[in-house]
Amino acid sequence: MSDENLPSFDGLEVGQVVATREVEFTRDTLVRYAGASGDFNPIHYNDLVAEQVGLPGVIAHGMLTMGTAASVVEEWAGPGNVQDFQTRFARPVVVPNPGAAVVTFTATVGALDPELRTARIDVTAEFEGAKVLIKTQALVTCA
Repeated sequence: MSDENLPSFDGLEVGQVVATREVEFTRDTLVRYAGASGDFNPIHYNDLVAEQVGLPGVIAHGMLTMGTAASVVEEWAGPGNVQDFQTRFARPVVVPNPGAAVVTFTATVGALDPELRTARIDVTAEFEGAKVLIKTQALVTCA
């Protein structure tokens, strides 16, 4: 892989925001994701079932939320430059009907390794003022 496809290590600083995105998840989003992923669990489309299992309503797929967080980093870093991505789920994203659940993703430089020329990118995902993912980190190869 040539260095021109890698983000530049020079100029990165711990605490620097490298990407942000605000995403709206609607019931249509959930239907499309269910079709693409094969995850047809009724908690992702049926309010009654979601409430019967103790949820406040229909929730977004966890992998949809995580995948969106990863895509924020990948867009900044470029294809193939994310070596590792991990997260923990903190709370569900409740998707209203009608309407949308708005999740804000922010990718920030958490640590830099000058010897390996890698950046740890910390991602926050917030919905209604609370984090829905925690300990979300990507390891990115830099030029």
